[in-house]
Amino acid sequence: MPRAMKKITPLNACLLLLSLGLTAWPSAAAPAQGLFDFEREPIDYHKKPASNVVTRLQSGIDSGKVQLVYKEPRGYLDSVLQHLKIPKSTQSLVFSKSSAQLRKISPSRPRALYFNDQAYVGWVQGGAVIELIASDPTLGTVFYTMKQERGAKPRLLRDKGQCLQCHARPRTRDVPGPVVRSLYTGSDGQPVLNFGYYVSDHTSPFSERWGGYYVTGTHGKMLHMGNLLTDRSQPLAEIDYSRGANISDLSGWFDTSPYLSAHSDIVALMVLEHQSQMQNLVTRARYEEVRGRYYDKALESNKDFRSDLSKRLIVRAGNDLLKYMLFTGEFRLRAPVKGTSGFAGEFSARGPRDRKGRSLYQLDLVTRLFKYPLSYMVYTESFKRLPSRVMAHIRRELRKVLTASSPGDDYAHLALKDRRAIFEILKDTCPELAEGW
Repeated sequence: MPRAMKKITPLNACLLLLSLGLTAWPSAAAPAQGLFDFEREPIDYHKKPASNVVTRLQSGIDSGKVQLVYKEPRGYLDSVLQHLKIPKSTQSLVFSKSSAQLRKISPSRPRALYFNDQAYVGWVQGGAVIELIASDPTLGTVFYTMKQERGAKPRLLRDKGQCLQCHARPRTRDVPGPVVRSLYTGSDGQPVLNFGYYVSDHTSPFSERWGGYYVTGTHGKMLHMGNLLTDRSQPLAEIDYSRGANISDLSGWFDTSPYLSAHSDIVALMVLEHQSQMQNLVTRARYEEVRGRYYDKALESNKDFRSDLSKRLIVRAGNDLLKYMLFTGEFRLRAPVKGTSGFAGEFSARGPRDRKGRSLYQLDLVTRLFKYPLSYMVYTESFKRLPSRVMAHIRRELRKVLTASSPGDDYAHLALKDRRAIFEILKDTCPELAEGW
C-alpha cells in the first residue's frame, strides 16, 4: 500500500460512510474539545434555520404540492429520489456495517446510496428510516431522517446532534460534511478494525478505495479493495485484491432484485469521492470567513477592519479549496475505467456548456477523472454563495493559475491547453468566478 494506514476505533457511523469535524477557533491548530466549535457563535450550526433541497421538499409536502408515494419493497425511496432529481445510476452499494442501521446491513443485504450535487440519500432493506444529507449554502451540510411508515404524512427530521458523533471528525476537513471511507470488511459485514481504513478522494490510489463497497466496472490491472470479504486471521499482506477486480455482474454475490439497479458503478463512486471532499472544503472556506469577520468585529467596530488572523484564515482555506477543485495531486489512471450503469454517459451529458460545447461535467476516465480538470461543484448554490472575501481570493488566484506562463508547482499538472479550456468554459458558463476576466 502506497500510503500509511490510518488506525480507527469502533464507530457507529450514519449515512454514506460519512463523517465531519472541526478545528478549534481562533487557534487553528488546536483540537476541538467538548461542544463542537460550529455549534457556538458565529456559526451556530443547530440554532440557525436550514434552507436546502430537503427543507424545500418538506415545504412541498406540507403545502400539498408534493405527494410522496410509499411502495414496497423500498418504501418512500423511489419517490424521494424522483423529487430530489437523483438518478438511480448513482447507486452505490455498501456492505460494511458502518451505519446507524447496521443490524440490517450485510454482504447479502447491502445499503444503497444515491446522490447528486445537492443531496445524498441512503436506504437499507427493512430499515426504519431513509437517511438524507443536504448541502446547505449557509450551514454547510445538514443531516435528516425520514421514517418509513406507510400512511403517515412524511416528515424529514433534522438531526439534533446524534449524527455529529460520527459526522464530526478531522477527516472531513474540520467541518460538518460527507466523507467516503474504505474499510476492510469481514464476511459478516463487520469492519476489521485492526486493519485500519482509508479516506478516499480523487487523490487516492485505487489500492486504497472502496473497501466495504460492491463495485461494478472495468479498470484493467489497477486493483481496489471493493468486492472483498476479509478473513480476520489472514495477514494483510496476503489479501488477494484481484478477486474483487473488474466485476460487472453482482447477481452471484447477493439478490439484486430489491434494489433500483443491479449496479454499484465504479465511475459513480469516483465522482462521489471527489464531490464529498469538495463539498467539505467549500463549507470550510465559508466557516473561516464567518469566523474571521466575527473575530475582527470583536477587535474593531470598523466594518472594513481585517486582522492578520482573518486574512490568514481566508488565504489558507481559499488556497486549499483552489488546489482541490483544480485536482492537484490527482491519482493518474494507469488503465481506462468503464462503468456499468450508464452513469458516465448521463453525467457527461450535463451542462452548462460553453460556446464550443464543452462542459466541466465531461468525464475522461482514461488518464484522469474529468476531461477538463476543474470541479463541476463550482456551479452549486453553496459555491456560488461563498462569502465575498474568500470568493474574491479564489477568483483572483484562479485567474493567475489559468493565465500564468508558469502556474507554479501546485498546478504543474495543468497543461496550457487545459488551462485555456477551463478559462474559456468559465467565461461562458460561470460569471461568479469569471467576473472581471
